[in-house]
Amino acid sequence: MWSAGPAPHLAIGGRPQLLRPGFVLARGQRIGLFGGTFDPAHDGHAHVAETALRRLGLNKIIWLVSPQNPLKPRSADLRRRMASAARFARGPSMIVSDVESRIGSAYTIDTLRALKARFPGVYFVWIMGADNLSSLHHWRGWSQIVHEAPMAVIARPGSAIRSRLAPAAVRYAGRRLHSRQARRLALTPAPAWLYMREPLNFSSSSAIRAKLGQSR
Repeated sequence: MWSAGPAPHLAIGGRPQLLRPGFVLARGQRIGLFGGTFDPAHDGHAHVAETALRRLGLNKIIWLVSPQNPLKPRSADLRRRMASAARFARGPSMIVSDVESRIGSAYTIDTLRALKARFPGVYFVWIMGADNLSSLHHWRGWSQIVHEAPMAVIARPGSAIRSRLAPAAVRYAGRRLHSRQARRLALTPAPAWLYMREPLNFSSSSAIRAKLGQSR
């Protein structure tokens, strides 16, 4: 499912509520939020999303295609990246969304608070690859993010040691669940997180961009 198109724009500076997010969620659902620029999307992204969906017992995963990651160089056109994500978000349980663009959010903390306000009674889980856990402390309001929603971290190539020593992992070591408790995560009050080891997928957006640049 691909959610895109014109919608009322709501500045995050006001009350965190959405007019038309582009999707409908029901109370009691367990929803994974998988943010990224997806520039481009690839099998590694699908691996993270599908692992989280299966092991956490989620109802849906929402791919939050960011208008622009503040920590990265200028990304490709949003609609192009939406289309890229849609090619890998397989099945009815995957939603590709431009909701961050719709609400004018550049930061994860704002997006989380807006979605929680718009959908009370929904259990949100933040999904990320282990490479993002390594840099989470550079995100705006990162400790607040950890307190807004439980987090599932999926193993990614080359990130095992760095993610284990990441400031977020160290600070919240006492709130880490065992991977055997994955299906409890969505119902566990934040801060709560777990690390899931799966067969690694070596696809990389930066490698794909570099290859495309060399082929031109």
